[in-house]
Amino acid sequence: MKVYCILSDERAVHSRSPAMFSAVLKRQGINAVYVPFVVQPSDLGQALSGLRVLNIAGANVTAPFKETIIPYLDILSEGARIIGAINTVVRDGDRLKGYNTNAIGIMDTLREVDFNVEDKTALVFGTGGAARTVAFILTWLRAREVWVAGRNVGRAREIVTQFSGRGVDLSILSGLPLPARIIINATSVSSPDESADMAGLVEKLELRGCELILDLNYGRRRNFWQEKAQKGGIRFIDGLTPLAYQARRTLQLWTGIQVPPEEFLNALQNGAGHPT
Repeated sequence: MKVYCILSDERAVHSRSPAMFSAVLKRQGINAVYVPFVVQPSDLGQALSGLRVLNIAGANVTAPFKETIIPYLDILSEGARIIGAINTVVRDGDRLKGYNTNAIGIMDTLREVDFNVEDKTALVFGTGGAARTVAFILTWLRAREVWVAGRNVGRAREIVTQFSGRGVDLSILSGLPLPARIIINATSVSSPDESADMAGLVEKLELRGCELILDLNYGRRRNFWQEKAQKGGIRFIDGLTPLAYQARRTLQLWTGIQVPPEEFLNALQNGAGHPT
């Protein structure tokens, strides 16, 4: 029996990935289990050594380790190297290779909903590994301009320097007319309970011509991104669809087996939590 896992801090126990992957593995007749591992940031290097020692067949990586895990890997895929963030580890003997299937998952999601970002301005919230991934794929898909907004404006500008675009301070967006046709939330917060300040800022956003809001989180009882979309008559998608598409790509890397994304979406119907 093979063992797959997800590495995170305490958020690992809230992830829907173990339930989702376990259901799909069982349905596909694959003799494997998928478990969450809670890792303290100071223990990340030891955790990677543990993957080798314990013969873990593959791992997902989520916040806060998508970027900090890279020095502990033996090799990166070309996409992961360019993006500078990974969410999937594939084991090849004693070598651990990092991939980023999040980017492909977002691209597949946009294609699924028939949204073409080419020549459109996009606004990304967040400055972590997820935001880097989003900025990369939007640039790859030929968005006209990508704005990256965060409290750490230095990080935001670092991202757009690599992928092109504009880094802006989160605090200046309130009341500012925004030309974005698509908004993607790549932060970890989506409900007022998680951040009343962020909820207030989103409520005050002045959106002009926005066609789609994509929130990479899911499973919130109240979602201020969704409420903003409903008030403005804007299409809204939560993170379940990107999760299903990236998981499909991850399983293919681990096993060589292609499973339709609907299998993963069906497995997620029993609940939801934090994204991978």
